[in-house]
Amino acid sequence: MDLGLKDRVALVCGASKGLGKAVALGLALEGAKVAICSRNRESILRAADEIKQATGAEVLGMSADLAKAEDARKFFREALSHFGHIDILINNAGGPPSLPFADISDDQWQSAFELTLMSAVILIREALPIMKARRFGRIINMTSVAVKQPLEGLILSNTLRAGLIGLAKTLSNDYAPNNILINNVCPGYTLTERVTSLSQTVARQKGLSPEEVIKEWEGRVPMGRIGRPEELANLVVFLASERSSYITGTTIQVDGGFYKGLM
Repeated sequence: MDLGLKDRVALVCGASKGLGKAVALGLALEGAKVAICSRNRESILRAADEIKQATGAEVLGMSADLAKAEDARKFFREALSHFGHIDILINNAGGPPSLPFADISDDQWQSAFELTLMSAVILIREALPIMKARRFGRIINMTSVAVKQPLEGLILSNTLRAGLIGLAKTLSNDYAPNNILINNVCPGYTLTERVTSLSQTVARQKGLSPEEVIKEWEGRVPMGRIGRPEELANLVVFLASERSSYITGTTIQVDGGFYKGLM
């Protein structure tokens, strides 16, 4: 199937590794031009080179701390200046830390708010006028299965990612007449450095080994395993494409059946 992504321009946040990098690679394999960012300049330039070498696509790598509004705006505007337009925005920011509610300070709540919710607000605000003028846009927010089924120990993520879903649903209705489609993708347990780090945190709290924690998580998944980054990326790439032309306002999990609800 031709996804119609050749020469489309995509911005992928948090793409030096893990899910963001897998998405950027998937888009580049389909012929898209890609701008990627992360906080670490060395890591993002290395990722850009790896994606370019693997796909032959044009890839622009930039360092940006999405928790800082000025960095988020700079990333978008420099990518726009380089490519001339933006077709696709993939909002992907590292998740907030795992902490008990009683131990979370006001500053930690504020930092999580700026990273998880405000970074997306800022980038979407930058993108919408460009997409509206071109009468084409795809905005995909990478969130977490926690928006459908809150996860133990992740109260910051459980709270703030739900706000992003409300934002996306509202905007999807407002901008559908402009052929701007806005959707959310919810990874479940997936083999990334964040999941490895979370397993270590939980292991310390429960007196287990990280391997035992991972095994416990696998037991909660009907497919009996942790997902691979490319399995999540496949859905994101489809939603970014021409072929997703009647899909907007949705929140879709990629979790091997972990979520037990009906909707």
